[in-house]
Amino acid sequence: MARGGAMGELAELGGGMAALYAHALAIEREAAERYNEFAERMADEGNDAVARLFADLAGFEGEHAKALEREWAGMALPEIAPAEFAWLDAGAPECAAHDLLFQLMTPHDALEIALGAELRAQAFFEQVLEQTADPRLRELAAGMAREEQAHAAWVREALARTPDPHVDWEQVFAQR
Repeated sequence: MARGGAMGELAELGGGMAALYAHALAIEREAAERYNEFAERMADEGNDAVARLFADLAGFEGEHAKALEREWAGMALPEIAPAEFAWLDAGAPECAAHDLLFQLMTPHDALEIALGAELRAQAFFEQVLEQTADPRLRELAAGMAREEQAHAAWVREALARTPDPHVDWEQVFAQR
């Protein structure tokens, strides 16, 4: 996510509810899509615990997106560039590169990517909270920041239980 870009758009739009909902909806949709992909990949790899976490998170994020859509049904929301909150693909995804990433990604890698995305989303909503005086925006941003914080905690717990398969060769050779 380009933090300056998103916050700049919110400021340009007067920091209004429509802008916040549009950004929140983009964050939730991206998270639901990625978590579904991660869940499928982890299931294919036989890592049922991490697959379940990602499936649960996909469900939560999907429900958040649906709730936002219901709240703003029929209202005009500003357009958000798809790459604004993209986790993996900053531009048009190339299938080969995307597939290769998923083939090489370990459960630990997927959890690290997810944690970074949750922390960026949390930071975005906290920044909105800090920069707006509108009580409705503050309440909405605070609630969304708390949700992202809870998701990040779940991912951190899973990371603590998931070994990092990467070898730190400098450490290995330093112990010789």
